[in-house]
Formats: sequence, C-alpha cells, structure tokens
Amino acid sequence: MRPSTPRETTLGGLRTSGHVQRSVKAEIRHNLLTRLRSGEPRFPGIVGFDDTVLPHLERALLAGHDLVLLGERGQGKTRLIRTLGGLLDEWTPVVTGCEINDHPYAPVCVRCRRLAADTGDELPVSWKHRDERYGEKLATPDTSVGDLIGDVDPIKVAEGRTLGDPETVHYGLVPRTNRGIFSINELPDLAERIQVSLLNVLEERDVQIRGYALRLPLDVLLVASANPEDYTNRGRIITPLKDRFGAEIRTHYPLALDTELALIRQEADFADLGGVPAEVPEHLVEVIARFTRLVRESNAVDARSGVSARFALAAAETVAAGAVRRAALAGEDHAVARVCDLPAVVPTLMGKVEFEVSEEGREQEVLEHLLRRATAETYRRTLGTADLSGLLDKFDSGELVESGELVGAAELLRRIGQVRGLAKIMERLEMTGDSPGQAAAALEFALEGLFLSRRLSKDVSEGRADGTATYRT
Repeated sequence: MRPSTPRETTLGGLRTSGHVQRSVKAEIRHNLLTRLRSGEPRFPGIVGFDDTVLPHLERALLAGHDLVLLGERGQGKTRLIRTLGGLLDEWTPVVTGCEINDHPYAPVCVRCRRLAADTGDELPVSWKHRDERYGEKLATPDTSVGDLIGDVDPIKVAEGRTLGDPETVHYGLVPRTNRGIFSINELPDLAERIQVSLLNVLEERDVQIRGYALRLPLDVLLVASANPEDYTNRGRIITPLKDRFGAEIRTHYPLALDTELALIRQEADFADLGGVPAEVPEHLVEVIARFTRLVRESNAVDARSGVSARFALAAAETVAAGAVRRAALAGEDHAVARVCDLPAVVPTLMGKVEFEVSEEGREQEVLEHLLRRATAETYRRTLGTADLSGLLDKFDSGELVESGELVGAAELLRRIGQVRGLAKIMERLEMTGDSPGQAAAALEFALEGLFLSRRLSKDVSEGRADGTATYRT
C-alpha cells in the first residue's frame, strides 16, 4: 500500500517546503549510496548476480551512465531492469496535466512554460509515485519513430492549429517517461533508422520530431537489453548508438546449483493450484535444477540460443500440475509430486530448447537421457550411501511394484508395504512431514534410484501416457 502523497499542490507551496530538484541519475545515485551504507537490499528478488553482475551495475549507476545488459534469453535482464525503479525517490512533483512530467521549478514544454508565466507561484503541482516513472518497450521490427519519440497529432491539426505549432506534437514513449527510467528490451531488433532516432536522446538529451524547431531537454535514464550475438559490429546494432551507452554489463545463467535451486524456489508458482495444496519435494526440485544445467551444457543444444531460466520454472510447475491431477483423480486432498511426474516435462519443454541441426529427430531422446542423468546424480547425492536394504528386501521373493502418475499415494504405499528404514530415507531427502504423499514420494524416488544404479530393473508400459512403470529384481 502506497503512503499518502505529499501535501503541496502549488509551486509556491513546493518552494516553501524546501523541496530540492534533482535529476533522475542524481536521485538514483543518492538512493543507491544510502542503501549501500545501510546494507538494505538494492535489487530485491535478484538471485545469483551478487558477486558478478550487480557490482558492475552499481558502478554504472553511480557514474550516471545509460547502460545495456547483454545476455542470452532468460537470464533475468528484464527482471533486473525493473528493479531500478525502486532506486527513484518515492514521490516527485510534476506540473499538473503535463504529458512529459515537467518539474515545476523548470518546465520545458511550451504548454507548461506558458502556464508557469501566467500563474506564477499558483502553478498547479501534482505528485507521481516512482512506480509511474518507469517505461518499457519491447523492440520489434514494426516499432516506429512515432512510437518512441513522437509525431504530429492529426487531431490537433484538424482542430485548427498550424503544423508549426509545437503543441500539435503527440509525444512518444521516451518523452512521456521524462524524469524517469525507460527500458528498451532487445534493442538490436529495432530497425536502423529507429536506432538513429535514439542518438540525440542518449548524447544531447533531447528529442527532435519531424521538422519542428523543438528542443525538449529530457531527464531520463535509458536502459536497454540485448543478445550479445546481435550486439556486435556483425550484428544488428549501429556503432554510433553503441558508443553512446556508458556501460555494457554481461549477465549470465546461475553459476552454481544452489543458485539454480534458489531461483526455482523463488519464482516457480505451484504452492496452490486450483485450491489444492501442491508440494514439490526438495529432491525433485534438485532433479529439475540439475536437468536444466545439463541441458545448457549439452553439445546437442545450440549454446548461442541458451536455455532460459523459464525452462526450469516451467518444469517445476508441470511436475506440480501432474501431482495435482493425480490427487484429483485419486480423491486426495494434498498433492505431492513424485518421480513419475518427471517424464511429462520432456514433451512440455522441447519447444524451449534450440537443438543443433545434427540432432534433428533426436530431441526427445536427448532430453530423456539428460533427465535420467539428473535423477541419478540427485539420487547419488541424497541416497547413494543410504541403507536401502529394507526396500530391497521387498523384492527378494520375486515381488514387483507397479507405479505410475495415476497411482495415488495411499495405493502405492499399500503395494509396497511397510519398509524398514523409511524414516531415515525421508530424513535424507529433507522431508520432515509424515503424510502418505511424502512417504510415497520418498519411496518412489528410492526405487527409481535403485533402477538407475542397476540394482533393480524397470519395465515401462509402451503406448500409455500415464507413465506406468513396474519395478522388479
């Protein structure tokens, strides 16, 4: 909930209050330094960049630089840019009704200068919250100069004003974000002539609209994002525009498994799907994190395209959805994801990965292999040295256990029977509850690990979409 707006409503009242005008970059510099000294979070919700990206970003902001974030898709560039608005002052005064947010102390547009001359200290003042001072545009080939900078407004001309009248201009997104932060995502996707229109904004800090003798000194922090491959002389960016950005900052995918895990926990939305509490145990989150990293490192995947963080999030949400579906069909009131929910992520995620041409036709096979590897690695870390003899004893007399994504937790536990050492298995998997769903998830993971370590065999039913699998010796 926003706090109440400041009380000053006129220029005179603003002056009496002692308000000091600062540029956007000065605001950001002051507020960033305040947070650095106090130890407050500077960029809330950003994971994995503390020792790499954020120091560069902080130096760029303190230097007052416009900047470009370079990185492959799904590295959190847009998320990081959107946190910059939190470094602005909470409230800032503007001339009431101004399209480009003129400061009452120094209005720049024709309308506000005339109003200031007519009203003096009675110039009406409004207040903008920092959430309203951030603008964003996804660069697309059909973006026009009018979209970003502005154009003649035919309606104003039709009302009888002359074409030479500056008030016939309809301002674009950049001027309308004056005294704020403007972000252009995927900058190289702008046509070259549109890139040229940004040159004055970055260097001279003004805009030129068609043939108007109009100079609007803008106060704006311009931030862009781009794919590194496009942001080169061989790519789709014009060199003069590159030269006008003060800083280029490289982003990256999570460098460590722990960071990948923290990102999934923070961003994946599976706590409550359709009113059913959904739980994805830690060992399955780890499988998904390892799977994502293996896909990124695979020679079968086009490294230039990258594997987005959304890959892991979609996988976690798909696994949770599988658990909710099973709970609904089995009449359970609590959904806990199990190993049998993992295979469904492969067809779901294939469209998120760009494969090398040589792997055409093998895409599903590649992902299934990497998922098995991720599961085996997680099993070795968690249960590799555990005593699973109590579970193996169940197969001594040739018994078998059939599982699948439609087999409810209670039914799976009935089929397996009592297992000596189950509490120790759950403890190693960091499962602190005692619900049937958690016990079933722990045992099924142990069964899958025993299969992957070749201590059990597993038969998968062909032609069935429910993941039915039979474990035996």
